[in-house]
Amino acid sequence: MPSTRPHADHPPPNALLLAMEMRAPWEFGALFPAWLALQRAPRGDGHPVIVFPGLSASDGSTAPLRSYLRHLGYTPSGWNQGFNFGPRAGVLRQAREQLEDAVAQTGRKASLVGWSLGGIYARELAKQMPDLVRSVVTLGTPFAGRHTSTNAWRLYALASGRDIERETSDYDLPQAPPMPTSSIFSRTDGVVAWKASVQQPSAHNPHTENIEVVASHVGLGLNPSTWWALADRLAQPEGNWKAFQRKGGLHGIIFPDPRR
Repeated sequence: MPSTRPHADHPPPNALLLAMEMRAPWEFGALFPAWLALQRAPRGDGHPVIVFPGLSASDGSTAPLRSYLRHLGYTPSGWNQGFNFGPRAGVLRQAREQLEDAVAQTGRKASLVGWSLGGIYARELAKQMPDLVRSVVTLGTPFAGRHTSTNAWRLYALASGRDIERETSDYDLPQAPPMPTSSIFSRTDGVVAWKASVQQPSAHNPHTENIEVVASHVGLGLNPSTWWALADRLAQPEGNWKAFQRKGGLHGIIFPDPRR
C-alpha cells in the first residue's frame, strides 16, 4: 500500500555511536553469565517463529537466537534465503510461501521476528497475510524514518541495486501490522536512529509497544536483554496480549523507560 504520510527525517547516529558498534562481541559474551537468568524466561508453546536477518547478514547471524528460542519450546526457523541483500526478485514471494508452509505444517499461526531490515520484511509480510501471523517483534528496525535515518542506506543501495527512496514510498512503513507488534530499540544504536524505531500510538492497532534496551545495532540480536524481552513477548497468550512490564531495581536499569 502506498505511503499515506511522510517519513520522519531523523538524523543518523553520530560518529561516536557508530564507533561504539565495536562492542557487539562483548554483548554476545554477556550471554554466558546471563544464561541462568535467561533460562527463567517464559516458556514457549511450540508455535512457529520465523527470524529474518539484517542487511547483508544471513541465517548464521540469527542462529544463536533461534537456538535459544528452540530451547524455550518454540519451532524457529531462519528465512532460508542466504544473505539479505534487499527485496530482490523472488525474495518476498519466497517469504510468503515460507509463512504459508510454517502455518500449514504446525497448524498454528506464526510469529515473525526481524532484525534491522529483516524487521521491515516481518512487518510488511504481516500486513499482507494477517490471518497467518500471531505477533511481530522487530529489533532496531527503521520503519518510522526516512532512509537517511540510518548509516547503512548507501550499503543497502549498493547491495540491492535499488533506489531505496522510491521503494519505501510504495509502502506505509510507519503503520503497524494489525496484530501485537513490539519494537525493541536502543538509544545507543550506532547504525539506525533510535527514533526511527519508535512506534507511535495507533488507533489502528492498540497492541503496539516500544521496548528499550541498552545495546549496539550489530549486537542487538545477541544481547541478553533483547533475548529476555523477545521471550517475554513471544510467550504472550494469543488473544490475551498485555504490554511489556518494566519492573524496578535492576530490571528497570536493563530496560529503560522508552517514554522518557
